[in-house]
Amino acid sequence: MSLVPDILLTGAGAFILVSLVIVFRVVRGPTMQDRVIAVNAIGTNIVVVLALVAAATGNRAALDIAIVYALLNFLMSIAISKFTVERGGVL
Repeated sequence: MSLVPDILLTGAGAFILVSLVIVFRVVRGPTMQDRVIAVNAIGTNIVVVLALVAAATGNRAALDIAIVYALLNFLMSIAISKFTVERGGVL
């Protein structure tokens, strides 16, 4: 058994821990833009974790899920930003 999958999965765990630290900014962000950026950062970390899991296990379906999640994360950021601008929340 190779050590590469174990190292990749350990890296995925580290990204999850970084995401948990960013959750503080989502909850306590002073502005809506801070919260959008924090949620986008968490989504990006999830995409990286899914890609690492796909590489470690050789499961191509996990990589497809990572690509779809990245697209949804991008669309969510655009939608929330547009909503914020239309409501006058941007200074």
